[in-house]
Amino acid sequence: MKIKVCGMREPANITGVVTAMPDFLGFIFYPKSKRSVGFEPLPEVLTIVPASVKKVGVFVNETPENVLLLCANWDLNAIQLHGNESPEFCTQLHQEGLIVIKAFSIDESFDFDTLNEYYDCCDFFLFDTKGQLPGGTGKKFNWHLLSNYQLKIPFFLSGGIGPDDLNAIKEFGHPMLFGIDINSGFEISPAFKDVDKVHKFIREIRKYNL
Repeated sequence: MKIKVCGMREPANITGVVTAMPDFLGFIFYPKSKRSVGFEPLPEVLTIVPASVKKVGVFVNETPENVLLLCANWDLNAIQLHGNESPEFCTQLHQEGLIVIKAFSIDESFDFDTLNEYYDCCDFFLFDTKGQLPGGTGKKFNWHLLSNYQLKIPFFLSGGIGPDDLNAIKEFGHPMLFGIDINSGFEISPAFKDVDKVHKFIREIRKYNL
């Protein structure tokens, strides 16, 4: 089970989080998000994140040119797309050698057949809670809806996951579950994580070899 810690911004806080050795670290490049890192690269980030931790840029309906520029400036390994990006958009960036994670907002009306178009252009999906605006809501969706997901593309589970959800994750057991995406459920304030809670959660996940 891989762990992605998203919504990072403060260098000192990043330093504490990366000592827990998450697999992915997410940086939000959506100006309307209260966790946005802005577009200017933070030199400290480039030096304090070890190569073993993949840096993920989170984008919403950004242009391919800006995505590629930010990936180069921030030395990003992966992109996470939370807008209305088409399969063609994903293909274009995938061909640039980037890991592509396409996010989808899930509720009872979600049509899982829409994912078929993205089968050949995404490395991972991310399933989050449907809200009125792009990005996370801090709330869970009904994970049982993912029993309708039958494709062979692995996915991240996201949406309101907190320190007390370890047992629920253990019991979930979908064969294509690749990783857990954590964010607001571990925050002291927007973009500032409780390092102790992150460390404990990752330690417990790996203790049970999930």
